[in-house]
Amino acid sequence: MLERWRHLVTLLARLDRLPLSRPHYLLLLLGGLGYTFDGMDSAVVAFLLPSVQEVWGLTNAQLGLIGSATPFGFLFGATCAGLLGDRIGRRQVMMWALAVYALFSVVGALAPNYGIFLGARVLAGFGAGAESAIIAPFLSEFVPAARRGWFVGALAGFFSFGFVAAALLGRFVVQPLPEGWRWAQVITAAPIVMLLWWRRSLPESPRFLLANGRADEAERVVADLERRVLAATGAELPPVPEVAVERPARTRRIGLLSALRYLWSGAMAGRTAITWLIWFVITFSYYGFFTWIPTLLVQQGITVTRSFEFSIIIYLAQVPGYFSAAWLGELLDRKNTIALYLAGAAAGAYWMSQMTDPVLITTSAAVLSFFLNGTYAAVYSYTPEVFPTWIRASGTGLSSAFGRVGSIIAPSVIGMSAATLGFAGVFGMTTAVLAAGVVCTLLFGVSTAGRSLEDLTESEPQGATR
Repeated sequence: MLERWRHLVTLLARLDRLPLSRPHYLLLLLGGLGYTFDGMDSAVVAFLLPSVQEVWGLTNAQLGLIGSATPFGFLFGATCAGLLGDRIGRRQVMMWALAVYALFSVVGALAPNYGIFLGARVLAGFGAGAESAIIAPFLSEFVPAARRGWFVGALAGFFSFGFVAAALLGRFVVQPLPEGWRWAQVITAAPIVMLLWWRRSLPESPRFLLANGRADEAERVVADLERRVLAATGAELPPVPEVAVERPARTRRIGLLSALRYLWSGAMAGRTAITWLIWFVITFSYYGFFTWIPTLLVQQGITVTRSFEFSIIIYLAQVPGYFSAAWLGELLDRKNTIALYLAGAAAGAYWMSQMTDPVLITTSAAVLSFFLNGTYAAVYSYTPEVFPTWIRASGTGLSSAFGRVGSIIAPSVIGMSAATLGFAGVFGMTTAVLAAGVVCTLLFGVSTAGRSLEDLTESEPQGATR
């Protein structure tokens, strides 16, 4: 038994010593395209609202439900994806999630009435949320510790391309074209063609396979990756490092209650609490900001056309935000990067609360966008690192799902606050939420940079139960 376990541990050491090269970058592209369309689906709703309000004569309350529909679906999608990812595999969940998202995007495009459109938005959000929650823990399990923070941060950076694409759809498809709001949703369903590519190119995670007793399959995946890295680099692979052989972990069956019981037991409770808190803070601030920014700009005297154009500028600021944080995540550690970008976002929100000039509002909003999305890059890197392999997808999915509670309530809270507190009050409140996140992250976050996933998690914190 010990010899078999020694072979399995060596298999992970073989995986972790591989240099980043073309096969890893292909995985980055495959997962990144998934995040691009997830981001597009999340962001395009803000640009659909004026059109569907006009078509069906909707009240503000009905518009608010549409604004919350996608994040509501995200919550359940993220929860299911995590639990299923630990039971049936990351790869299967990722592909089925994409299919559900694309299908219901088309249903939303063809919706004849408000009720069907609302239901389609919830179910499209379910698919997008499931995909979003599974991609980072899935692909993080292929990447060596020294480059994992950059890789997953860059992976999350593809969200920004989706948001920019959504802003472009709003300006050049939704606004000028007859039935443009329908065509925009058809375009967001385009990634269904990626399923054919994913089926051929995506291997299952070797760490998942090993955790579920499928050692022969894991050996084939690692050997194939070694072969492709060797062909890509043209150099000999680094030697396999000596590894400590500890007792083998038992195969576990994951359910919602057992996952929650473990995540909130013993010393794991501290990791879970701060991770959930970070997800809530960033997701509340992010969705409150991006759902309402076109409307708030109009309320400040900017025309709808100019509002959509300013939104493109604000969304473009996401791109350097994500990729700068991906780079700093290795240099400063993920925990410190999260705190730094939350602090920058708080400063941007406060600056925005003091502005009345449209150009300065747009500039401060771009700063806020830069730092909010940089935080996400670090959070997506950080979250899979703090949970053991056997529960990594569930831990990440449940963290993301808790954050979606913030995205569900944020549009309503921001809408009510805008009526009573005004423009300045909305972003003053956002500043306070972000500042609280900075303090908690610095005090209670875990340092993860440069440490293997097994070093971080498989030696379970004392007091954790199984």
